[in-house]
Amino acid sequence: MSKITYHKEGDYLIPDLAIRKQENVVLGKYGRARLNYIKENKRGLYTELMMNGSLASYLNGIDERCNKIVRITIREMAKENNVDEKLKAKDQLKWVGLMNNFKNTAEEIVFSEIIYV
Repeated sequence: MSKITYHKEGDYLIPDLAIRKQENVVLGKYGRARLNYIKENKRGLYTELMMNGSLASYLNGIDERCNKIVRITIREMAKENNVDEKLKAKDQLKWVGLMNNFKNTAEEIVFSEIIYV
């Protein structure tokens, strides 16, 4: 941990704090959702990540992790319920409805267990 330096303004010592330059990262849906959540509900974590310069990499990691979990969960649910290309060819509306249901369920899991924690 680096030592904090101070400068004097009148009778007060003011810490010389600066936020490190953040790398530009394009955040996805889950990274933006986590950012909004920690800004509003976890101010200490948000401030710490900003001051350390690790906010972008933290949010990028969350986004990648959530996308991976959603993909895997959808694939597993489709396999368990025999939703495959045959069903897609036979009854496309049913296939789309089931896949949307699987996606919504997977996203609900991700939001409740990763984003809003």
